[in-house]
Amino acid sequence: MVFLGGPRQVGKTTFAQSLLKKYKTGHPAYLNWDDVEQRKKILEKNWPIDESLIIFDELHKYARWRNLIKGFYDTQKGSHSFLITGSARLDYYRKGGDSLLGRYHYYRMHPFSARELGGSDQDIKSLLKYGGFPEPLFKQSEKTLRRWQLQRLERVVREDLIDLERVKEVSLLERLADALPDRVGSPLSVKNLAQDLQVDFKTADRWIHILENLYYAYRIPPFGSPRIKAVKKEQKLYLWDWSVVGSEGAKLENFVAGHLLKFCHFVEDTEGHKMELRFLRDVYKREIDFIVLKNKKPLFAVECKSGEKQLSPHIPYFLERTSIPKFYQVHLGKTHRAPMDRVEILPFTKFCVQENIP
Repeated sequence: MVFLGGPRQVGKTTFAQSLLKKYKTGHPAYLNWDDVEQRKKILEKNWPIDESLIIFDELHKYARWRNLIKGFYDTQKGSHSFLITGSARLDYYRKGGDSLLGRYHYYRMHPFSARELGGSDQDIKSLLKYGGFPEPLFKQSEKTLRRWQLQRLERVVREDLIDLERVKEVSLLERLADALPDRVGSPLSVKNLAQDLQVDFKTADRWIHILENLYYAYRIPPFGSPRIKAVKKEQKLYLWDWSVVGSEGAKLENFVAGHLLKFCHFVEDTEGHKMELRFLRDVYKREIDFIVLKNKKPLFAVECKSGEKQLSPHIPYFLERTSIPKFYQVHLGKTHRAPMDRVEILPFTKFCVQENIP
C-alpha cells in the first residue's frame, strides 16, 4: 500500500491513473471520494476483482478512512495493491485510531523541476515565471496563471481546509495565505502576522501549520553549530507555488528551496535516510540560505544570488567555523569557478546535475 501526497493540482491523479492497465479517464479501478457514486463503491468494496492496483483519491476526507483502508489491506493484500492519493499530508491525517505502521510507504509529489524540463535557460525562466505546476507551466499564459493562482488558493482554503479542519474564521485564514508571499525568505514573525490579523499567536501559528499540512507552505528551521552564535528559534517560510512571490530575489530563493526540498523528500522517501532542509544565520545576521542534512550531518550549503556576483563573505566565515563539507553559491548566469577549497560558484542548473537534484 502506497500513500502519495502533494499539493493540489500538482499532477497526482494523472500520474496515478497512468499506472492502470489500459489507462483511460473513468477507469473503474480509480475511485475518488469527492464523487458521490464512487464514494458508494469504495464503502461497498465495489471495484474490479481482476485489477491488481486499486486507487483511492482524496479518501482522507472520510473521518474513518484509516480503519477503512486498514481493513482493505489486511483482507485483500494478497489480491490487490492500493494507492491512496490526496492533496494533504497523509502522514499527518493518518494519526489517531488504528495504526497503519508497516502497512504503507509514503511518497511526496512535487512541482516540475529544472532538471525534469531539461535545464535550459528558457526552462529556468519559464519555471520562475509560471511555477512548476503543470497547468500554468505548460500553457505559458499570464492570464491562465493569474486565474489558476486565484482558483488554487480558493480550493485549498474553501474545499480542502473545510473538509479536514475546524476553522471558523475562513476569511482570516485566506488573508493569512495572501500575506505569506511577502514574507518568503525572511525570518518569519508569527507574532507580527497575528497582530496584523488581530488574532492570538497560537491561532496564527496553528493556521500556518494547517497550510503546511495542505501543501501550501512550509517552514525550515535554523542550523546550529558550537562555534557560532546561531539563531535557534527563528524559522523561514516558503511556498510550494513560488510563482506568487513578488520579489525577484525572494522568488529565486523560494525556487531553489523547492528544488532542495524535493531532493530531501526524494532521498527520504526512496532510500529511508533522514533528510532535513535548514538555514544558517547567526545573531549578527550573517546568513547562508540553505543547509542540507542527511542523518543529522550536513551534506552541503547553498547560497542564492540572482547575478554572477563575487563570493558572499559569509561563506568563508562559516566555512572556518562549521563542519559543512561543501559550499555552493548558485546563480542564473554562466560563470563556474572555485574561488577556494570546498567552495564553488556555479549556475543553478550545473549545481542540480552535480548534486543529483531531481
